[in-house]
Amino acid sequence: MGNIYGYLRVSTKEQNEDRQMLALHKVQVPEQNIYMDKQSGKDFNRPMYRQLVCRLQQDDLLYIKSIDRLGRNYEEILEQWRFLTKDKKIDIVVLDMPLLDTRRGKDLLGTFLSDIVLQVLSFVAENERKNIRQRQREGIEAAKLRGVQFGRPQKPLPENFIQIYELWLLGEIGGNEAARRCNMPLSSFYRKASQRRGEELK
Repeated sequence: MGNIYGYLRVSTKEQNEDRQMLALHKVQVPEQNIYMDKQSGKDFNRPMYRQLVCRLQQDDLLYIKSIDRLGRNYEEILEQWRFLTKDKKIDIVVLDMPLLDTRRGKDLLGTFLSDIVLQVLSFVAENERKNIRQRQREGIEAAKLRGVQFGRPQKPLPENFIQIYELWLLGEIGGNEAARRCNMPLSSFYRKASQRRGEELK
């Protein structure tokens, strides 16, 4: 048997990885062989995961807490699983799902059952990710209907904006001069001027 590794992932820097770390310690994964990423699982372009894959050798064993810690994209999870088990020739154990333990059932039936469970769980992980995004979109839309403003609060217009805007509108000064007098970037002046013009035409 080769070396034992563990991989854990949390989606944001604010999330706590203690539960995953404790599970890896219980199966005696050496501290120096635990790799952790703090970023989304939407793809496998993660620095610590890439380092881990480079270190993995044939007959090594990789522990993960749950399938969604490996990733959240259905097709990419399956692709990575096959790459790790078929190409790298390592074993993987998903601690939350005992059926996903490639050390067991190396025969055709065991492999078949493992593949079915993996596909179902990968689908569930991706479907949950899509549901979360849908709920976020619906929550944002509902908040907008209630008048909640998103993004950075807008800076108040300079006191002389309307006066400068009217001079610019009459062609008495150019955009650069108008922006300078308002002490704002040219793009900001044009955007505010466009908004003002739209309000006047309503």
